[in-house]
Amino acid sequence: MSSGGAEDDIPQGERKTVTDFCYLLDKSKQLFNGLRDLPQYGQKQWQSYFGRTFDVYTKLWKFQQQHRQVLDNRYGLKRWQIGEIASKIGQLYYHYYLRTSETSYLNEAFSFYSAIRQRSYYSQVNKEDRPELVVKKLRYYARFIVVCLLLNKMDVVKDLVKELSDEIEDYTHRFNTEDQVEWNLVLQEVAAFIEADPVMVLNDDNTIVITSNRLAETGAPLLEQGMIVGQLSLADALIIGNCNNQVKFSELTVDMFRMLQALEREPMNLASQMNKPGMQESADKPTRRENPHKYLLYKPTFSQLYTFLAASFKELPANSVLLIYLSATGVFPTGRSDSEGPYDFGGVLTNSNRDVINGDAIHKRNQSHKEMHCLHPGDLYPFTRKPLFVIVDSSNSVAYKNFTNLFGQPLVCLLSPTAYPKALQDQSQRGSLFTLFLNNPLMAFLFVSGLSSMRRGLWEKCQEYLRKINRDIAQLLTHSRSIDQAFLQFFGDEFLRLLLTRFIFCSATMRMHKIFRETRNYPESYPQLPRDETVENPHLQKHILELASILDVRNVFFESTIDDY
Repeated sequence: MSSGGAEDDIPQGERKTVTDFCYLLDKSKQLFNGLRDLPQYGQKQWQSYFGRTFDVYTKLWKFQQQHRQVLDNRYGLKRWQIGEIASKIGQLYYHYYLRTSETSYLNEAFSFYSAIRQRSYYSQVNKEDRPELVVKKLRYYARFIVVCLLLNKMDVVKDLVKELSDEIEDYTHRFNTEDQVEWNLVLQEVAAFIEADPVMVLNDDNTIVITSNRLAETGAPLLEQGMIVGQLSLADALIIGNCNNQVKFSELTVDMFRMLQALEREPMNLASQMNKPGMQESADKPTRRENPHKYLLYKPTFSQLYTFLAASFKELPANSVLLIYLSATGVFPTGRSDSEGPYDFGGVLTNSNRDVINGDAIHKRNQSHKEMHCLHPGDLYPFTRKPLFVIVDSSNSVAYKNFTNLFGQPLVCLLSPTAYPKALQDQSQRGSLFTLFLNNPLMAFLFVSGLSSMRRGLWEKCQEYLRKINRDIAQLLTHSRSIDQAFLQFFGDEFLRLLLTRFIFCSATMRMHKIFRETRNYPESYPQLPRDETVENPHLQKHILELASILDVRNVFFESTIDDY
């Protein structure tokens, strides 16, 4: 609509179509921009706003479909503008997944992002001399890659990375912009992320099998008759990543990525059971939330971490558990302390604006002061008023052994080894071995056994045997006479049950392995597990040797560890 005379020739109905479209477009942008102002923590405040935003975008999407010809002729609607609307809807679904931890919304995000690519909505962008439009296209690719990574669609990821690489090359060649280094870094990060897994599972034609590590129907060992366990359920989890130099993509380290998948069920197809997020009638909502709610915190400051922790604590329902997962650089105490309190053992690093010198060495103002940018065990004490399950993957994880259960609520800490044998140390950038055991125990077992690839048939046979091992570990735990009751109180929840059985499998494997010979090479826990009934149980050791025999790697394990202590 370029001139007044031309406007007069437009039929009134078509003019109203354009006006209505402009109104919906402006309203959608206004609501979308307002999402940034919503608090990132707390589960109640954002839902109605998200619902309104989805509602407007749904109307906008249908409106442009129904009136495409008029909008093409009278408004000059371009294909990249349709792509922008679809991209925003994909972003909404992705952020709804982040807010709810409902993996099915990832499928919805994938559908919209995939449609943009299939219909080539952004294909004409490169013909326009506007670098800001090309950046929209590049950002779309980066967001699509994140969703595909979370859905384990690695074949699509590899295609997208190649396309993104070509787009970046064209962009930097044409516009000579300052952000060339940043976009090349994005490519390097995603390439490293894809290659983080230390073991490949191969089909007969040598194509790579994509394995999912979310909780499947047969994932956790079932509770059998006679097992006396608690009725607590995991409701909330904080997943914190602050490791120096670990591979990451889009504020998600490899460790964070692996742990979040360990706390999710396999996605379902959402279309069959839900409408727009935030807009369902209560009768249509699923009968139970499939996954615990999660906060993903990449390199948070102490203030940010504590704020999210307090929000989770405040909203934790009755008979529920809060899980805190810490994958972070260790902070060690300096100088000698006369006391041995919860602030005297160091902890894990929280983010600060200061430079970190030489990895773990942190600047201190004064030898007698405690490190400020550190989450000490004592910092978690207030939150032990409710059931708390802590996992610490750090070079100073043992600081969290020095807990005191002040309030008598269930409390368990699973603690990583503080050091690994030298043969394994160069793998730390690709994610921690301890977290890999909690996420994909068979892959971790293969890695410590020196295997880097495996045929699918053998992999599936070993997975089946590992399920048997998990069932037996569950029996060992629930039949133990000396185990601390906290472990059993958490054992009723599927996710926590699987983490506990994998932790015991990890610990037993490392204790039997010939190169894991120092105490600091082994995981620990608070409260301590009875060794002879769990991690050094002869029945479990026999299973591990049998698994090693299936893989023809029995020679890397001792026949028994009982004589070594």
